[in-house]
Amino acid sequence: MNIPANHPPIKTPRIGVLLVNLGTPEAPNAPAVRRYLKQFLSDKRVVEIPSLIWQPILRGIILNVRPKKSAANYAKIWMPEGSPLAVYTKAQAEALQARLGDAVDVRYAMRYGQPSIERQLAAMKADGCNRILLAPLYPQYSGATTATVVDEAFRSLAAMRWQPALRTMPTYHDDPAYIDALAASLKSELAKLDFEPDAIIASFHGMPERTLHLGDPYHCQCHKTARLLSEALGKPLTIAFQSRFGRAKWLEPSTEDTIKRLAEEGKKKIAIFAPGFSADCLETLEELALQGKEQFEEAGGERYAYLPCLNADAAGMEMLETLVRRELSGWL
Repeated sequence: MNIPANHPPIKTPRIGVLLVNLGTPEAPNAPAVRRYLKQFLSDKRVVEIPSLIWQPILRGIILNVRPKKSAANYAKIWMPEGSPLAVYTKAQAEALQARLGDAVDVRYAMRYGQPSIERQLAAMKADGCNRILLAPLYPQYSGATTATVVDEAFRSLAAMRWQPALRTMPTYHDDPAYIDALAASLKSELAKLDFEPDAIIASFHGMPERTLHLGDPYHCQCHKTARLLSEALGKPLTIAFQSRFGRAKWLEPSTEDTIKRLAEEGKKKIAIFAPGFSADCLETLEELALQGKEQFEEAGGERYAYLPCLNADAAGMEMLETLVRRELSGWL
């Protein structure tokens, strides 16, 4: 059948993979951080306080106080190419593209900031992707991370007349490929140290404790990750939760308190890593690597090492390719 001369052009069908991470400001300055925090902290999945109560606090206090301090912290870890989270996530997308080949269009997006999920899905659709795998880069599931990525993706599809088919990659907190990649990376990083740690901390991002009681599996999945990883390493791990915010009770023990406690108990040499982060970012490079070291030494510790995330290293990319190929089964 011949296509009518006035028919709109139709792209050759393609398969797409969209990697999604949390987000980052576009620059290490207060205006950029303010824009980022406004979007991030206005998400009702992130802050589950009624808007009538929360928005005046956010706009009247937090957005006038926090951006300058956060911008100074971002400046400490900013890379020549940009924000570490954006740099590493882009590198992951490029490495995965090379591994999957031309049959798949691999891109990345940020839930907050740029490139946005909406923008990338529209671009992929325009380029012929009629089947897209949405891959949130969160090993452990939380409503404030994985769920809000899926929410935003389907909000974007709701505006499309011709929607692509969409699959969502499940969390992988206990997947053997993830555990093996973490174990291989940690063994390599620990072997580089010129000291034997007295303790190793697995620091996960914190969540308000009420999320656990409301049915969020995050806390349990973090503990399972740590248990499986400890078994794979043959070493005990100390679990902690970082990045507390506000007055609510958060998951415990806190990373800051754990760092200080270990030093006070005579653990003079520790290593710390963040298995819940797929790429290094402000919370790992500034909060753990810099602040954590200061806290440990002030409490009497002597040797402190931050062990990096998987980023786009070979072990992490092998894992990501395994997970993505599995979810593309039947499409490729």
